[in-house]
Amino acid sequence: MSGYDDRAGGIAPAAPASPLTTKSDFARQLEGYGLTTAEILYRLPDHPGLLQSYVWQEYDHAPNYPVLRGFLEWWRKELEGMLHSVRVGHKALIGPAELKPVRAEFRLH
Repeated sequence: MSGYDDRAGGIAPAAPASPLTTKSDFARQLEGYGLTTAEILYRLPDHPGLLQSYVWQEYDHAPNYPVLRGFLEWWRKELEGMLHSVRVGHKALIGPAELKPVRAEFRLH
């Protein structure tokens, strides 16, 4: 997976954003993907006793997190910083609890 496109983190140069990107993210949310944030702690290559923090954010599907797993696999293959730990937070942005039926309509003149 060389040239990983990490839009949020800026690791590799991303392709220019297109108007369809927002629609794609919205469609993914409807498919059950939610905003996932991962705090990645890794060891500095020159100073393995020191830890550095990196925050990654993308839409992913809980609980398997295939997008995050792909990113971490790319990290292991392409970067020298050895992973120490990963802490994950996930939030489904669109869900049935947020959809409420409208029972009345009021018009003001």
